[in-house]
Amino acid sequence: MDEIQKRILAEVADLHTVPKGAYNIRANGKMAARNTTANIDIISKEDGSGIDIRIRPGTKKESVHIPVVLSESGLKETVYNDFYIGEDSDVVIVAGCGISNCGNQDSEHDGVHRFYVGKNAKIRYVEKHYGEGDGRGKRILNPVTELYLEEGSSAELEMVQIKGVDSTQRTTVAELAAGARLVVRERLLTHGSQNAVSDYQVSLNGENSSADVVSRSVAQDDSYQKFDSRIIGNAPCNGHTECDAIIMGNAHILAVPQLEANHIDAALIHEAAIGKIAGDQIIKLMTLGLTEEEAEAQIINGFLK
Repeated sequence: MDEIQKRILAEVADLHTVPKGAYNIRANGKMAARNTTANIDIISKEDGSGIDIRIRPGTKKESVHIPVVLSESGLKETVYNDFYIGEDSDVVIVAGCGISNCGNQDSEHDGVHRFYVGKNAKIRYVEKHYGEGDGRGKRILNPVTELYLEEGSSAELEMVQIKGVDSTQRTTVAELAAGARLVVRERLLTHGSQNAVSDYQVSLNGENSSADVVSRSVAQDDSYQKFDSRIIGNAPCNGHTECDAIIMGNAHILAVPQLEANHIDAALIHEAAIGKIAGDQIIKLMTLGLTEEEAEAQIINGFLK
């Protein structure tokens, strides 16, 4: 990998050296590196469109890194990755995509990740998106995440996009069996004329299943954001979705939290708040010696942590 690709890899996966455990690194549409372990196998799909990741039952304290980097202008690809997580496992999965586009053609990566989480298994999934480059070509990322959680399993998702992506359509669909638990924490920053849409649909199908979907975002300049979250309660369950956003400049934000109760004991809550940075917060930081721009940056960084 060249220096540009290594820098992007550090941004999206916090990798500065070869990671421990299992990994599959994809660069400009091709596999750049791969490693498997005794408990985690990574297999290329026969049609070349992605990989299968199989995690043995009972696997604990192991990780899988599957980052993607694009540094060629005009490259567009769609990749399908399927994860099979065995019963009673507890693993961390780090994904993400970074695009460096210094050309005049659009570069695009569309990743479809499907998770089949076995009984009582637990996963933590981190997905980071990043873009850079001074070319006129756009940096486009359209991730799709599908989760199928069996009884007693849980998934914690950290979805982050804080720089450089011109257009993104994030789609997340989840189906939860009895006692399954889903937690989503989305952090998003758009600026310039960027466009970002987040679409979540969670079906709570089993007794005592639960979901907590929370988005924090900042829209600057002329950017546009849409947060569309739908929680469907089909059994005695608990569901919560929340959008908390800061709007700046001439930006536009649309929040569409939705609840659908199909059972008398489905307890569902939604919250949404959009507003500007309070003036007294800026003034307070300026009294400590910060400029107005520095104060705004400090507030945004703290809000998105």
